[in-house]
Amino acid sequence: MEHIVAPERAGNAAALRYSHGVRVNGLVLFSGVTGTQPDGSVSADPRTQIEAAFNHLGLYLREAGLGFEHVVEITTYHVGLRRHLDSFLEVKDRFLREPYPAWTAIGVSELITEGALVEIRAVAQAVVA
Repeated sequence: MEHIVAPERAGNAAALRYSHGVRVNGLVLFSGVTGTQPDGSVSADPRTQIEAAFNHLGLYLREAGLGFEHVVEITTYHVGLRRHLDSFLEVKDRFLREPYPAWTAIGVSELITEGALVEIRAVAQAVVA
């Protein structure tokens, strides 16, 4: 088992005691990411937050030597799921292309970061060199 931590976000992982990703049995399981900036702030604009969340996930993927094309499943958690679904779909389609990964969207009342509207959890196929 290999634990993956992106240096740019290592402080948060250390403080909360988790790995950004874990490579095991041909997969990489990524912890959920929100649209937080490195300083912990989030934009009030939903689309900006969603784009930041996908960029945040991209950082973890790159640290694992992967890209969005390796993602096989995402689970997304949304505060105000129906209110922001159109924006989410528009942004998601810029990052994830055919063949699409499996996807489950879940509405929730709150997320770990105050003001966060979306959290994305992903599973990717590990690339063996």
